[in-house]
Amino acid sequence: MNDRRIDRRTLLRLGGAAGVALCLPARAQTNAEAAASAASAPRAVPTLTGGAALPRVGLGSWITFNVGNDAAARTQCTDVIAAFFAAGGQLIDSSPMYGSSQAVIGAALKQLNMLPRVFAADKVWIAPASRGPAQIEASRALWGVARFDLLQVHNLLAWQEHLPELLQMKAAGQLRYVGITTSEGRRMRDVEQIMRSHPIDFVQVSYSLADRRAEDRIFPLARERGIAVIANRPFEQGDLLRALARHALPPVAAELQCTSWAQFALKFVVSHPAVTCAVPATTSVAHVRENMAAGLANLPDGGQRNRMSVQTASLL
Repeated sequence: MNDRRIDRRTLLRLGGAAGVALCLPARAQTNAEAAASAASAPRAVPTLTGGAALPRVGLGSWITFNVGNDAAARTQCTDVIAAFFAAGGQLIDSSPMYGSSQAVIGAALKQLNMLPRVFAADKVWIAPASRGPAQIEASRALWGVARFDLLQVHNLLAWQEHLPELLQMKAAGQLRYVGITTSEGRRMRDVEQIMRSHPIDFVQVSYSLADRRAEDRIFPLARERGIAVIANRPFEQGDLLRALARHALPPVAAELQCTSWAQFALKFVVSHPAVTCAVPATTSVAHVRENMAAGLANLPDGGQRNRMSVQTASLL
């Protein structure tokens, strides 16, 4: 597998992928077909309420919602979640690893009366795996949901034991979708092997303008097997945006109606044909609105993705 983790001096020399297409196709598209697909094409898991597609931009909670019992910080998190739903958001992603994030999300959902609208994506993250069911139930109680929409084996911890348990929960109607996650490009060969050998619905991997390793093997395999993709770390935990902040937006940004580097970077991520949605995290209402707007319209085609890559690389 090629290493597509690119340092800032050589960032983004490689061109962008082809244009937007359905995330869960019956077969892999050719490059020409992908480039011809409309930017407004439906993405995602086509089994949400009313058959609607999952919005391209979700909401992550790593670090940002781990605020404990700080009343002011909890109010700020609730405001972010309210703005997220007001902009059409659905998928919120969390984990037992994320400290108080699950409890903060659950309290906000209850206060906002948004439990019926949320696409609740959480994870199992514990060893030995025999403790998994108890952890899952504790997580469910913190969220306040009747069941999770998606449960993922977090960073493949004890996946050989957890994954069969999650698949059994799905078969019993206790769960809608099953997935696996990794971050920062770790264990990509294991991720690929699991995608080939197990009937998972979702895979969550890191993907950004600065880290495009998933394009090599994971994305083509996801499209081939009809596996939805969640992209984490689209801003490299803020490092990418901080590196770009001293520069003006490149010319292609105007064509895409990008008003910020965050929108520019996020449009690149969610426009890949394999990506179902991205899960940027934020503590700012203004930023969550900005992020949500990035997924609504004017997504780049294959040629524009190439220019985004090249023009950004020239700045770093």
